Parts: sequence; structure tokens; C-alpha cells
Amino acid sequence: MFSHVMIGSNDIEQSKRFYDAVLGTLGAGAPLVNQGPSGHTRLFYRHAGSTFCVSEPINGDGATCANGGTIGFKCNSPEQVREFHDTAVAHGGLSIEDPPGLRDSAMGAMHLAYVRDPDGNKLCALYRGK
Repeated sequence: MFSHVMIGSNDIEQSKRFYDAVLGTLGAGAPLVNQGPSGHTRLFYRHAGSTFCVSEPINGDGATCANGGTIGFKCNSPEQVREFHDTAVAHGGLSIEDPPGLRDSAMGAMHLAYVRDPDGNKLCALYRGK
């Protein structure tokens, strides 16, 4: 359904360090770094048929995070959920909500971890099981 997800950053180098480490836990390699026609730098992380993008805002205004928005990343195991979380925190992210672990919900049991990136974007690592 989605071709990509793009978020804004106020410090593209800090975002690159953060996402290189965090998305590396999922198997994503280094991003394609692109200088847009507007002169703004963009990062394109491609992995498993998906693209996650980080961009300096093209309009020149400051990047802001979406209130109520969450970007979810699919993990392959409960251990990968924990690694995603711990790597995020070690690279400037902030652990939020409940500690990483198993949760029961209307959608069934799943392992979850929530963090905010250095720009305040809310990220979720999720493992549903097989």
C-alpha cells in the first residue's frame, strides 16, 4: 500500500547517525544521500521493498514531528525489538511509554518498543510472531 515514508529533520547529520544505527538493526544498509533541486539533503534507506526517507524541510521551515503519528518498523524477533530500542536510546533517542516487551491488545499479543528520534518522531518496533 505504501511506497515510502518521509520525515523531516532539523539536523540531517545527527539523523543519519541515528538511523544508520537503528535501521542497521533491521538489516538496512547505508542510505542513498541525495541533494534535492532545492539544495536540501535527503536520506533514502531502502530495505526489503520499503523506503524510509529523512529530509531537511524543502520549504526552509523547521521540521516538526506529528502529534499522534507513529512510524512502525517490523522486526523478526522479540530480541530484535529490544535491539532496535536499545540502539535508538544509545544514539540519542528517547525511550517512551512502557518498557520494551510483550503486550496484549485487541490485535493479539505482540512485542513492542517505542522511542522518539532526536527530532521527536515517534517510532515503534513491533514483532507479532509467526
